[in-house]
Amino acid sequence: MKPKKYPQRDLNKNSGLYFVIGLIMVMALTYFAFEWKTYDKPHYFTETLNNPDELLEELPPFITLDVPPPPPAPIIPEIIQVAENDDPVPETVIESLESDPDREILEVSDIDIIEDPVDMPPVPFSVIADVPVFPGCENATDKRACFQEQMNKHIRKNFRYPDIPLEMGIQGKVYMQFIIQTDGSIGNIQQRGPDKYLEAEAVRIIELLPKMQPGKQRGIAVKVPFSIPINFKLR
Repeated sequence: MKPKKYPQRDLNKNSGLYFVIGLIMVMALTYFAFEWKTYDKPHYFTETLNNPDELLEELPPFITLDVPPPPPAPIIPEIIQVAENDDPVPETVIESLESDPDREILEVSDIDIIEDPVDMPPVPFSVIADVPVFPGCENATDKRACFQEQMNKHIRKNFRYPDIPLEMGIQGKVYMQFIIQTDGSIGNIQQRGPDKYLEAEAVRIIELLPKMQPGKQRGIAVKVPFSIPINFKLR
């Protein structure tokens, strides 16, 4: 190939360099074009648009009251006249509290004494002075222990196991509480047990108690509450 006449003017000598520079510029422009962002202009309002409307204050109406003038001051007379009161004033008679020596003194036998029954509160069996006397314990030295023994004998004598709890195998203790009245009778019976049939049997046993001599506190007959468990046990 024949060399060119002017080699320093060869246009293809630096074509590769120019291509690379152009490529870099095109890529840079493309990148900035993609990354370019635009924003809307904000709207700024003046403060006058946000000011609230001024409230119109309504003045209360003026009310005028017609106040009458004050009454004139009383005229004090210079001379005071005293009026006479003809109405009689009743006198208060004060009786003397001293004894009259001329008054007849009644004898003690002439005064009727009415005894008011005193309703004494119930006294527990453990603290009462004179315990109720169970029939058969009148001559016992320790009437309290005799009462307990006679109660146990009465329960063993009249004890009868109910049929329904016996067939169902129900057993347990029935706690009984009753009050020995001022006339020696039994009242206010209360029971608590595991079965109603056992409770009914325990009530029946207590209702069969005989009439006793009432308990006394300071010589006065009082009500005496008494508690005892009745054990229903199957062998």
